[in-house]
Amino acid sequence: LMERKTHVKINRKEVMLAKLRKSCSCTPQKLKNFFMDFFPVLRWLPKYRCKEYIWGDVMSGLVIGIILVPQAIAYSLLAGLKPIYSLYTSFFANIIYFLMGTSRHVSVGIFSLISLMVGQVVDRELLLAGFDLNDDAPPSSVDGSLQNDHLSNSTAFNLTIVGINAECGKECYAIGIATALTFMAGVYQVLMGIFRLGFVSMYLSESVLDGFATGASLTILTAQVKYLIGIKIPRSQGHGMLVITWINIFRNISQANLCDVITSAICIVVLVTAKELGDRYKHKLKFPLPTELVVIVVATLVSHYGKLNEVYASSVSGAIPTGFIPPKVPEFSLMLRVALDALPLAIVSFVFTVSLSEMFAKKYAYTIRANQEMFAVGFCNIIPSFFHSFATSAALAKTLVKTSTGCQTQISGVISAMVVLLVLLFLAPLFYSLQKCVLACIIIVSLRGALRKFRDVPARYHVNKVDTLVWVVTMSASALVSTEIGLLVGIVFSMLCIIVRTQRPRTALLGQIQDTSFYEDDLEYENLSTVPKVKIFRFEAPLYYANRNYFLKSLYRLTNLDPNLEAARRKKYEKKEKQHLKKGNHRTANGLGIGETTLQLVPQQIDFQALIVDCSSISFLDTTGVNTLKEILKDYKNLNISVLLACCNPSVIDSLKRGGYFGKDFGCMQEMLFYSIHNAVLFAKDQK
Repeated sequence: LMERKTHVKINRKEVMLAKLRKSCSCTPQKLKNFFMDFFPVLRWLPKYRCKEYIWGDVMSGLVIGIILVPQAIAYSLLAGLKPIYSLYTSFFANIIYFLMGTSRHVSVGIFSLISLMVGQVVDRELLLAGFDLNDDAPPSSVDGSLQNDHLSNSTAFNLTIVGINAECGKECYAIGIATALTFMAGVYQVLMGIFRLGFVSMYLSESVLDGFATGASLTILTAQVKYLIGIKIPRSQGHGMLVITWINIFRNISQANLCDVITSAICIVVLVTAKELGDRYKHKLKFPLPTELVVIVVATLVSHYGKLNEVYASSVSGAIPTGFIPPKVPEFSLMLRVALDALPLAIVSFVFTVSLSEMFAKKYAYTIRANQEMFAVGFCNIIPSFFHSFATSAALAKTLVKTSTGCQTQISGVISAMVVLLVLLFLAPLFYSLQKCVLACIIIVSLRGALRKFRDVPARYHVNKVDTLVWVVTMSASALVSTEIGLLVGIVFSMLCIIVRTQRPRTALLGQIQDTSFYEDDLEYENLSTVPKVKIFRFEAPLYYANRNYFLKSLYRLTNLDPNLEAARRKKYEKKEKQHLKKGNHRTANGLGIGETTLQLVPQQIDFQALIVDCSSISFLDTTGVNTLKEILKDYKNLNISVLLACCNPSVIDSLKRGGYFGKDFGCMQEMLFYSIHNAVLFAKDQK
């Protein structure tokens, strides 16, 4: 006989007050620990093993810096912003994460999916403000302050209607929207960190994230096709952007620029070949080939000396100024316009960063603090938003490169930031003649990993059909509707799948494994023996309001007995018998004597006298679940069939006690509840 332990009641109010007093107290040691926790660099930097780590950190930092520059310039196309802002983003994100991050290996900075989400909001707001989204106009000269830019259609937008008392052109308004969006995303992330809402990431399953990334990759690829072939079509906005863009592409395919088509074909062949060779011989290479940088340098030289923009009207990047723009506070009025858009951006940015941090921490045997990662990513968005930067996140591809080139700590991030700073201060104007089709090629080739997920669909389907369906639905919604809607659809659909699986779980009648005290599903296993006069029913889900009816239907179907129908049939029969007796007929309706009536009341199909419910898979009961068990206990008792519960966990037992299942004093509990199916079977056999 197992006895439950008596747990001491905890005064939650006292506990909360004690925690509050502890957290509000301020001592020098506590203040020091707070700063050490908030800036993890203060803990690990004094212990830095210079001779052991420096070479790997410097090497990986240089390689990532070389990769960051072309990617930053390329991803500016996705964000709908000038390349200089992408370089700012890459610089500040690396510095801030170096100070605040807990992962030694992740590369935080510009990321294609985040850039796409920012670009969609920027395009929408530009369109609502009356700007032309056509970004293929000849580049205008840009001064160092970037404040006096003008539209290609010679219009300017008076921002007094949104609280800014100055005239602002398209580029100025676009970066204003991006910084407001980034600031709000960072605020959400910091608030989530303060209130410890990191558990939100649990609702984004691997299937949802993979489907979202693949669907967004299709959107990114579609947005870059017009640059590949050099056609001028408006940037599509709203739902169904992918389909509308492809329709516009095929309508204008005759206007394709032959120079851009040839350049794109050459660049894609070179990039894909280099990537495939790098993957094949990566164990022999000490660091990955800087193919993107080589392609950008060669393409810029060819475009400049071949005058491809002037002769063939090939679209180029235009002027990229050097230096830093004076910091500026994001506009509050613009924050209100993009507050809702910032929420999915904040969640996606945080989830990708934390999942990558945890993955590499597990691989290299150290721990991260998810809550601190939330703060780190939040401030990687808040602080740079004052310096004309947009949202950031950890990126898998660059993180893999960091680890493969010997990265040991976030010192490598500082080295990468120095490389970007060198470009910002001196080298940026050299990319004036770089064709946009080359940048589009770099973006498309970088999507190989996400697009290869299509090849994994058969294997994914073989492992789990429901997860595959979640992936397909999320991918389709992200690509065909919009990225934000796709993410929401994926989360909701995955939750619905879980609910449906608990609403209609597996149910089974169990048989005994011969010569053992174990019982299993008689439909799944051979050579199981049935227990005479006993039915053993298993329900593989929690029993709650949503699956109550399915529980009863399955029980009645498998036992071949509905106690309510049987009780009604018996009442009807008894009523008829009474009518015959009142008429003085000593023979019953079936021609039987009164003494034989009792036999007729018990039908032949009731071949059991005990029902055992295996509760091992029932994780919890709600009020409806308790009432359902009480209902079957009563209904079967009316038919002289006892109901026994086996393998209940403590929470289920507590729910049954509170619901009055065992009576007021729990006196019958030992005859109704058993800790194993076999004990319940032995008890049922001993009953008369």
